[in-house]
Amino acid sequence: MRHLLLNTTASLLAIFVLTGCETPTGSDNSDVQVPASNKSAQVNPRIWPKVESPVGLDPAMEQRISDIMSRMTLRHKVGQVIQADVGSITPEDIQKYPLGSILNGGNSAPNGDNRSPASDWVALADEFYEASKNAYQGDTPFIPMIWGTDAVHGHNNIPGATVFPHNIGLGATRNPSLLGKIGEITAREIRIGAQEWTFAPTLAVVRDDRWGRTYEGYSENPEVTASYAGELIEGIQGPVGSDDWLKGDHVIATAKHFIGDGGTIQGRDQGDNVDTEEDLRDIHNAGYPAALEAGVQSVMISFSSWQGEKLTGHKGLITDVLKGRMGFDGFVVGDWNAHGQIDSCTTEDCPAALHAGLDMYMAPDSWKGLFENTLKQAENGLLDLARLDDAVRRILRVKLRSGLFEAGKPSSRGVAGQYDLLQDPESKEVARQAVRESLVLLKNDGVLPLSPTLNVLMTGDGADNIGKQSGGWTLSWQGTGNENSDFPGGSSIYDGVKRHVVAAGGSVTLSGDGSYTDKPDVAMVVFGEEPYAEFKGDIDTLAYKPGDDTDLNRLLKYKAEGIPVVAIFLSGRPLWMNREINASDAFVAAWLPGSEGGYAADVLFSESSGNIAYDFKGVLPYSWPRTPLQTPLNYDGESYDPLFAYGYGLSYAQPGEVGQLSEEAGIELSAKNDSEFFKAGKAVFPWTIVLSDETGKTTVKTTKATSPAQGVSIISADDGVQENIRTLTWSGNSNARFELRGTPVDLSRQNTGDMAVYIRMRAEEPINGELMLGTDCGGTCQETQNLTSFLKEGEWTDVSVKLSCFADGSEMEYVAAPFILESDDPIKVSISDVRLVSNEGQAVCLN
Repeated sequence: MRHLLLNTTASLLAIFVLTGCETPTGSDNSDVQVPASNKSAQVNPRIWPKVESPVGLDPAMEQRISDIMSRMTLRHKVGQVIQADVGSITPEDIQKYPLGSILNGGNSAPNGDNRSPASDWVALADEFYEASKNAYQGDTPFIPMIWGTDAVHGHNNIPGATVFPHNIGLGATRNPSLLGKIGEITAREIRIGAQEWTFAPTLAVVRDDRWGRTYEGYSENPEVTASYAGELIEGIQGPVGSDDWLKGDHVIATAKHFIGDGGTIQGRDQGDNVDTEEDLRDIHNAGYPAALEAGVQSVMISFSSWQGEKLTGHKGLITDVLKGRMGFDGFVVGDWNAHGQIDSCTTEDCPAALHAGLDMYMAPDSWKGLFENTLKQAENGLLDLARLDDAVRRILRVKLRSGLFEAGKPSSRGVAGQYDLLQDPESKEVARQAVRESLVLLKNDGVLPLSPTLNVLMTGDGADNIGKQSGGWTLSWQGTGNENSDFPGGSSIYDGVKRHVVAAGGSVTLSGDGSYTDKPDVAMVVFGEEPYAEFKGDIDTLAYKPGDDTDLNRLLKYKAEGIPVVAIFLSGRPLWMNREINASDAFVAAWLPGSEGGYAADVLFSESSGNIAYDFKGVLPYSWPRTPLQTPLNYDGESYDPLFAYGYGLSYAQPGEVGQLSEEAGIELSAKNDSEFFKAGKAVFPWTIVLSDETGKTTVKTTKATSPAQGVSIISADDGVQENIRTLTWSGNSNARFELRGTPVDLSRQNTGDMAVYIRMRAEEPINGELMLGTDCGGTCQETQNLTSFLKEGEWTDVSVKLSCFADGSEMEYVAAPFILESDDPIKVSISDVRLVSNEGQAVCLN
């Protein structure tokens, strides 16, 4: 039956009277009435845009949903509204708990290996599908689950899949039609691995580049986001009304994160947006009408707050605005345990989120407790059953629209298992086009384009590093620990340069330390930010690597030697780079180009004949700062005075002069971090995590690692927020150590009795042995402190140890490791925070 467009309350009610369906809360526009007692304050739905769904409600489908729901138990209804992570649930669990959905978080994958091949994903999808059938007995109809995945720049979860430039680079292309092609390819590659739902696209309009998710936004200009949203969603889902809408090679898309996360105070992830409702509507909502008009079937609610109220619990914006005024009739999903951040909630107990309009809880590791509590609340009347039914109806509607009930097991669907399509040449060419069009030429003093017949020196830690050029959300959540071998068929920037110069008779030398034997004709230095994701990428200023001039010094070295310098900068945002730009003859903002990043070389080089095959097309999607403190910096702001304005970009056809830039930063760039050592699950720059035992050392760059002789291991863990702590396990081998190590700092001034090492730790098991705390002062710090008596199983302990407990002041001039934990015994603890603090009488010596 063709879809009917229904846009008035009267027509909705007429259909539901005829079919016997429950009236869907908020399925219509602004005329839907919401009980006043449940409304969030500060929202006026009538000022928000009305949106006409291209789908509409099909009476026959709604009747089918009612029939299914009439045979569902309360247990099955509760199961539909909860989503678990594959790292915390098994197919065996699904036989008992009939959950409606699973997901793979950023570090979750089959077999716990986020570099598992696509075949393992298909096999696991089949396992869950077959197991879930056993959760439906008697008259209750089988309801297949849906699997959601963070395919945010291509299907970035599977080795060999096409990894496109991150959104910031796509924003530089100003090419909406390209987004449709990218969406289509991404959906097909998701289907190859047998999933049917992606948590993309991100529609945040980023207004403060300190935000760790800046690269997930297309632009500071809401018009760019609005122009992309519909194209990308239609590419992912297919055109509404077509036979393969949500089916075949297409998957369910998600518009996220509703709403305003790109405008939080100081660019803090999961922070508070205090904009007016008008700015929330005009700036941060820009992409959502286009997404809804393209038929997006899922909307993810933001972690963040608006004017102090967590959005996951904001009934005014979810129910009154999104579902009511804007007519969204798909389902609303939460973010990773975000419901637990609502004041009245925990991750395992949160009816308030459902009552606010959330339809599906993302409860990755809290799903079991949440299921049990929600079921009890539904049974004892604490949960609004009509709201529960509405949530279930919305989820079933999307499952039916996507053909899930008739699709069969995942491996039998469409292109599932056709692994050779991951290397489809046409898909790769689209990614290469995106790379070429995303590059922004900030400076060119005549050195570009390069002749491929030159002798090229390539250096910098990004030159031959596909992982670095792909950034976060690539195979792992943070995008760390990736090797080039993890990207079969991929191309590093060095690979691309080599392809050009070898074919033309030139030469290229890859030098890790930047040295050379024969003086090159040109030095190409590829450098930039290390991969990060979400809050782990939040920064305080826009200064590039304060305190670390390694990249700058390399550029200056070649400049002093009379070698032309081309800088290729890899980053997830604009940063203050005046010194590096001055030290370069050409400077290219390459953003995070992905697995086909080597095709940047197509724009950097001319043909052997001297003709230019590809010119620069990219223009700045974000304004480039004049100082590290110039943020927020937006094209429509007052006293707008950027270094390079929004929309700036040179080309061979339209060159320009940059001249000498001021190197006055306005802040101290050389200061060493001598007080913050560990927070949010990672060492704070310039400190690094090192595991050691009697056979050697391992520098930890990934979410899990082990010392060479298996003496101590480390893994990322959650404590209210994803991967914000680390858990250490000692096996009982001798001399096994966890260290926070870096370039030595002088702490002799702090070592006067007024400073202390603050630690927040938790014992994960009963302590049977000794855990010793120490420092490395170049051999002079001999004292260690016994932490054992302070640790309690399952409880966080805060302890401040006087710095002077470890050594006299004069012996603290060369501290290479301010924090060392050592044990010869089997011990398991978690660490949340390590830093230097003032001793206000609380600090002690432990021995």
